[in-house]
Amino acid sequence: MKILYSCLSKSWGGMEMYTLTAVRQLLKRNITVELLCAEESRIHIEANNFGLIVHPLKISWLSNASNVLRLASLIRRSKYNLIHTQASFDLWLLVPALKLLQSNIPLMLTKQVGSFIIKKDILHKWIYTRLTYALAISTTIKKNLIDTCPLPEKKVLLLHNGIDTNRFNPEKVDAQKIRNEFMITEQEILIGMMARFSPGKGHEEFLYAASELNKKYQSLKFIIVGEPSRGENSYAESIKKQASDYQLNNLIFAGFRSDTPDVLAALDIFVFPSHAEAFGIALAEAMAMGKPSICSNAEGILDIAIDKETSLLFENKNAQDLTKKISRLIESLDLRQSFSIMARKRAIEYFDLEKLTDKVVEIYKKAIGNTNSVPLE
Repeated sequence: MKILYSCLSKSWGGMEMYTLTAVRQLLKRNITVELLCAEESRIHIEANNFGLIVHPLKISWLSNASNVLRLASLIRRSKYNLIHTQASFDLWLLVPALKLLQSNIPLMLTKQVGSFIIKKDILHKWIYTRLTYALAISTTIKKNLIDTCPLPEKKVLLLHNGIDTNRFNPEKVDAQKIRNEFMITEQEILIGMMARFSPGKGHEEFLYAASELNKKYQSLKFIIVGEPSRGENSYAESIKKQASDYQLNNLIFAGFRSDTPDVLAALDIFVFPSHAEAFGIALAEAMAMGKPSICSNAEGILDIAIDKETSLLFENKNAQDLTKKISRLIESLDLRQSFSIMARKRAIEYFDLEKLTDKVVEIYKKAIGNTNSVPLE
């Protein structure tokens, strides 16, 4: 099987990182994968470092016509069995190239974020009717795709993003490493959130809850892991000022950390107060690490956390309710231990990267079998 995987984004975030993760998973299964990406983008650099076969395009509206011709030439000579893109933008080059070739190669889109724009006009129909399948990473994204795009429901499939449950495994990580780094004692309860500094991630609610909980309990520590999103430095500073105003001397701003499993292992309670998520990958990682969690009841989170089984859900944006739910976990070690077991179990069953890669390969085979455009290698 030979796949052209496409991600023409110039940014470097969850979608771009997950593209490389997905490609590596396919390569592990002896599937030939080549990457179409934006020239000199971060994903281009990272893919080169990993040794992938890369086809870079110079992305600008002025070069769209020439890029369609280049892409058509690449597809014609490379004899791909299937093309899979992580970005809707890419369809505006991929579909014209395929139409130019009069090719019936299966084309798939993974939709990572929702859209408020209705795309059911003639031009969008011309683009989207060429899709073999659209994969939605959560139930809310699936509904959004059906509501906003000219796609029949049978073409929209639910396939969550996956996590490496072997890497995110509490039995393989030293829970004391980070606690020792920040001098957190065994008696202290460490409560943390992991999110970039960006409006809507729930930092304000977390800080409010921390200030209220400090009035009620001794021996608490709080930690926020993450760095500002691009252009959000002033927002990050406002959050730090709010923490100072609350006099949260037991709060650690840890910044960006690449050792995510180590950080999660150190936590007693994980908080995910985001106002809206397509799919909360950080929550799934925390669950894989067996962390009891408090989560907002935002739609993209409901695919992951189960109220009163893996987590306690609080009313979205309600800082008082968040405080109340954290308090319940602080006071009940039994509940924390029960959530821990069920969280790990659910992460392995539903979000394991190996299992989800197997599923996407089965979808590939089904798509290719329905067209038989190029013989399988």
